[in-house]
Amino acid sequence: MQDRNAVVRQQFIDAVQEGNLPSVDLPMGLADTDLTPAQLVDLFESQIMSRHLDLRSRQMQKDGNSFYTIGSAGHEGNAACALAARPDDMAFLHYRSGAFVVQRSKQVDGETPLYDMLLSFAASSEDPISGGRHKVLGSKSLSIPPQTSTIASHLPKAVGAAFSIALSQKRSGQHPLPKDSVILCNFGDASANHSTAQGALNTACWAAFQSVPLPIVFICEDNGIGISTRTPNGWIAANFSRRPGMTYVSCDGLNVLDTYRQTQRALDLARRAHKPVFLHMRTVRLLGHAGSDAEFVYRSAEDIARNEAMDPLLYTAKLVIDEGLMTPEQVVALYLSVEARVEHVSRQAAGRPRLETAEQIKHSIIPPCRDVAVPPVADSDTRAALFAHEKHNLKKPQHLAKLLNWAMMDILAQYDNTLVFGEDVGKKGGVYNVTAKLYEKFGPARVINTLLDEQAILGAAIGLAHNGFIPMPEIQFLAYVHNAEDQIRGEAATLPFFSNGQFTNPMVIRIAGLAYQRGFGGHFHNDNSLAVFRDIPGIVIACPSNGRDAVHMLRRSVQLAHQEQRVVVFIEPIALYMKKDLLEEGDNGWSFDYPAPDEEGIALSEFGLSGEGKDVLIISYGNGHYLSSQAAHDLAQQGIQCTLMDLRWLAPLDEAGIADAARGYSHVLVVDECRRTGSISEALVTLLHERIGGQQIARVTAEDCFIPLGSASYAVLPSREQIVSAAVALVGLEGDDDVLIQQVSGQ
Repeated sequence: MQDRNAVVRQQFIDAVQEGNLPSVDLPMGLADTDLTPAQLVDLFESQIMSRHLDLRSRQMQKDGNSFYTIGSAGHEGNAACALAARPDDMAFLHYRSGAFVVQRSKQVDGETPLYDMLLSFAASSEDPISGGRHKVLGSKSLSIPPQTSTIASHLPKAVGAAFSIALSQKRSGQHPLPKDSVILCNFGDASANHSTAQGALNTACWAAFQSVPLPIVFICEDNGIGISTRTPNGWIAANFSRRPGMTYVSCDGLNVLDTYRQTQRALDLARRAHKPVFLHMRTVRLLGHAGSDAEFVYRSAEDIARNEAMDPLLYTAKLVIDEGLMTPEQVVALYLSVEARVEHVSRQAAGRPRLETAEQIKHSIIPPCRDVAVPPVADSDTRAALFAHEKHNLKKPQHLAKLLNWAMMDILAQYDNTLVFGEDVGKKGGVYNVTAKLYEKFGPARVINTLLDEQAILGAAIGLAHNGFIPMPEIQFLAYVHNAEDQIRGEAATLPFFSNGQFTNPMVIRIAGLAYQRGFGGHFHNDNSLAVFRDIPGIVIACPSNGRDAVHMLRRSVQLAHQEQRVVVFIEPIALYMKKDLLEEGDNGWSFDYPAPDEEGIALSEFGLSGEGKDVLIISYGNGHYLSSQAAHDLAQQGIQCTLMDLRWLAPLDEAGIADAARGYSHVLVVDECRRTGSISEALVTLLHERIGGQQIARVTAEDCFIPLGSASYAVLPSREQIVSAAVALVGLEGDDDVLIQQVSGQ
């Protein structure tokens, strides 16, 4: 098979020199647009620049200097989309949007698109967007958050960013996105079939159908194929042309004038009516999916040649020649001069330094701190009005759900850019009444009911954070987050990493979770696995065991988002929401006073210690800490004195502090309500063994099992009695070697 890169390159030159150029199906001229001759030539140059970047990246790969070859060949018409938009219209781009980036770069002073893109191909640490961590299309100065090989996962956050624009007009704080801006979101026809895309588009229509302002243009670049799987003819139009609440516009992506004019139309509709628009842009894919794609395996030679004859650069060449703006000789000269320029710059980029150490690579996992003050707490009059309905209860000890509710009341009053949103959080007050009265106190612009779509909820959080908000999304149950975990793992957590800390999306994700619920729902409402979060670099995982700690930790979480731009996952143990008593009914042993809003809180990674017993240290969190507190009372009756460690924060762990605290104990029991495999107990046992050694260590965990319905659930979960039994057995051991006792409920 011939080298298609060389074929496509030479075909362009030959076709222009021989005058063998295609005609567009929709004849129109420069006079039919508001473009100047200079702008059209400049647009053509951007297309050529993008093409040569693609060709050069493949040559760089052969030379061992490039590591990414998914290109934009055939999609260069999206340069016209960039020209039609404003450079401050935030753009969430497809990996075939290279020409868009080149053209937008020309609209902002001081940009060097060729050098920047080639540094990215070369994975140089001087790449201005990712710092050498990945080839991404992105730029802070161009208002393009970075995207990698995205398969539709950027659509939910684009919807969230569009939603944020109207909300920002209801407060006077700082918001990066202009109040009349439009969000652009590019993706391919294959990605349009992904559930994430379908969910995001449905969310946009759902909101617009209810007259919620949502200025966004979805640009579907339809080349008719996803790697080797064809898109049925007419599928995109049939699927998206009649969506309620969304206007459908189409354009010929081979004709830059039509693309420019229809993009203008789409942008005008979105900007003026604040409604979503679906721009269907028909394109072709040249040079295969990527450099490694053997296209001839699944496409005939005739089909490949037919596609190559539809090269958009040939169409634009004919246009500029027919308009009398350039001669064929000048077109070829421009093409070759850009090629030489790209080759020259690529040699410079290939020689620039790359990341070499783990420390350098990990530097941007945690976002940079901001030098911003924490807002003052609400004044006494404001708080008196907010808590008027609770004035008789404020001085009484309360359970976890009530204290969390009060904490959110104070947080919303203190931070005017915080938002609470999720399914049923409004007038209903949430499934467990944790958000009760927030809607009445702060209104629908601060407490927002969403549709039932976790991808949409978490994507909205990312988009809102792009525009200066601190989102506090609620996921109704822990098991539900698995529908949308990539919005945390692949989008929110990676944003600072892939942007070298330039883009961040701070948020506090509240999730009702863990097991031990009585009379409710089985596995989907009693999910006791946190493994999905534990291996995500950079995020904070909070899991309070009691109401007082929960208030302090939620306040700290919002402060972390505000000042340190962190993504916080805040796990609220459902079974402890309404728990008031510890040892017997009416003892109020698990009810706590509400901490004053200016009270010194709990620092990140700060664990809690209670008791002074030296016989055994019990390390736990959440429901496990509650059960361990009960077990400690029982053990004391047997003469075994305990100290309890409540981890509180499951990531990052204070490893040195935990080891120091555990060093004085010869017996350590880890109680973990999550499953034996993948639970944090594994990390804790390893930590103690590596840092201390010589201790007797046991762990009590749940079974590797889903949670069944009803009373059977307790057969696979740790119990008070088993904690007691494990501690007694552990204290009875002698010797210097580490011992691991697997004492699991049900055994």
